[in-house]
Amino acid sequence: MDDQAHIAPPGVDDATVEAVGRLTEALETVERARGHLYSFHQLTGEADFKIGDAVDQLRAAGHTALADRLSTEIVGRNVLPGRWTFQVMEEYDDGYWEPLRAAERDVRDQLVGGKRHLAEARLKEDRRSHGHPGHEARPDES
Repeated sequence: MDDQAHIAPPGVDDATVEAVGRLTEALETVERARGHLYSFHQLTGEADFKIGDAVDQLRAAGHTALADRLSTEIVGRNVLPGRWTFQVMEEYDDGYWEPLRAAERDVRDQLVGGKRHLAEARLKEDRRSHGHPGHEARPDES
């Protein structure tokens, strides 16, 4: 493999590459969790608008008391004490996601010269069938 962006700097041992790779893997898992939180955020908002539509329809159908109850008790309700979903997202981003991203970047910068995915690049080299179509090391070898 000739891709310098994915070769560990001189003196970096396998254990360090693996440890940095595991930290990056953890960050990737947190990125997925964050995506699920955004789905939660958007789906909850979408449901709130649909409940609002149902309130209007119930009211139009003459079910004023039920419409009033839903409107008062459910529409616009906090999902956690004092929080709508956007506030949950902001707290997650500020309190966990951004600090982890910064820490992972700092570890990479200090230990492997900021290079990304070194463990995966090694895995690719080990698993690909050298010289076969679709198994090139880099795009420019296609």
